[in-house]
Amino acid sequence: MQKLKDKIALVTGGSRGMGAAIVKQLAQEGATVVFTYVNGKEKAQTLVDELTSEGLKVSAVKADNAVEGEITSALTQTVEKFGKLDILVNNAGVYAGKPMEEHTLQDYRLTMDVNVKAVFEAAIFAAQKLEKEGRFITIGSNMADRVVAAQGTLYSMSKSALSGLTRGLARDLGPKGITVNLVQPGPVNTDMNPADGSHADNARSLMAIPKYGDPQQIAEVVAYLASPTASFTTGSIMTIDGGFNS
Repeated sequence: MQKLKDKIALVTGGSRGMGAAIVKQLAQEGATVVFTYVNGKEKAQTLVDELTSEGLKVSAVKADNAVEGEITSALTQTVEKFGKLDILVNNAGVYAGKPMEEHTLQDYRLTMDVNVKAVFEAAIFAAQKLEKEGRFITIGSNMADRVVAAQGTLYSMSKSALSGLTRGLARDLGPKGITVNLVQPGPVNTDMNPADGSHADNARSLMAIPKYGDPQQIAEVVAYLASPTASFTTGSIMTIDGGFNS
């Protein structure tokens, strides 16, 4: 059964890693999925070609979360093309890990623009245009709740802002039946944080289940939150991290 049949979804940062897994999962559940990318045009087109060859309904649009207005433009294009928007997944994010004394305000602006301001910009659009019974889902990080090592201050600060946004927006959009939820992954095996990376053994040592997650596991949680089954789940923060924060 395709729980998302006839639904229109947009996923930011969907060309690789968890984003690509989310795009594929939503499409397999029956949704028509638009995803954004910034620089990886070839990678985005490869994903589109792969999924459309499987009979899935997927397309890509270039939009940089760091540039004010571009996420609104991508959302507007989606509504103009398909007539509506049912599901919005804020997945795009950046990480600037470095010693605190090496940070600049430019690092701050980029991180907050991509990880927070763009999500708020998308929230404004959602309040205006998201369909009744729609879904607003954001991908955060378990580092919002626990910072176990140095060099995570800026990233953790940006991701912690999303919990307040989620809870507040759930109240704002609840009367329309729109649910708003936050998924906080821990160590997940992607090209940005590989399970064989230099910090992976230390991460595993801090986990109750000492192994990296798979992007598919995050994608299935997102698909659940996007489905009619989750109509009573809102304002929730779901941490999927193998017990890293336990």
